Amino acid sequence: MRTIGGLLLLLGLVGSICPAAAQLSTSSGLPLASLPAPPQSDTAPDASLFYVAGEPTTLHNLSSLNAPVARLSVRTPVTRLRCTEESCRVRTEDGDVGYVARTALSNVWIRVSKGKRRVYVYRGPERVDAFEADMAYNSFADKKRNGSEERPDHWRTPEGSYHVVHKNPDSQFYKAFVLNYPKVEDARRGLEDSLISRSQYQAIKRAQERFQIPPMNTDLGGWIEIHGDGTGDATAWTQGCVALRDGVMDELWDQVRVGTPVLVE
Repeated sequence: MRTIGGLLLLLGLVGSICPAAAQLSTSSGLPLASLPAPPQSDTAPDASLFYVAGEPTTLHNLSSLNAPVARLSVRTPVTRLRCTEESCRVRTEDGDVGYVARTALSNVWIRVSKGKRRVYVYRGPERVDAFEADMAYNSFADKKRNGSEERPDHWRTPEGSYHVVHKNPDSQFYKAFVLNYPKVEDARRGLEDSLISRSQYQAIKRAQERFQIPPMNTDLGGWIEIHGDGTGDATAWTQGCVALRDGVMDELWDQVRVGTPVLVE
């Protein structure tokens, strides 16, 4: 399993900070760093590690949150130093110290085990829940391209580190957490394999840099979600998604936010 030692790697970025005076010119976000492989250690050295969730937030000099100094992008990792009911004093990876709204932070992350057909939910180093999950028609192989009736073997779930890029409360499968597949690593492989064009690669890259939903209609496939309508019996029927029972989606809905890391293995 992966615990807090791998959370920074799950985030897939370094803290992106821009001066408050430059917020408008940098609102599109900054490029993501390349993602190393998650560590094999189960140690949990720092349970104070959190990340910015839901939407960008402002770093302030004062706990009253009225002295802005920088803007923190969604998924910026921070160390939470201490908190009141309203704010938290945090330190960024660059060593900047300030205050953010307490509600701007989360330490929730998700691990999907295709082999065990289970979804595990963590808060920092602590595993807090585990649920039976329905998986893809081909639940053993990694996703390489889009599946279809003619290619059902390619109805697969991609493996690696992703994050929730959108929450859909009106999904045809009850509710859904949309993952940021395909990401740049997937697009680079697709370009090398002649599955996508250079312009499609650039569109996926721009979406990742801007923390937006990537193009979902290329030959790489898309709309990989954790959604409802699951049987709870760990069956294999989806076209690449992970299906949980509707009651589980209700339980997770307020815990999981845009930016929540998802490790699929």
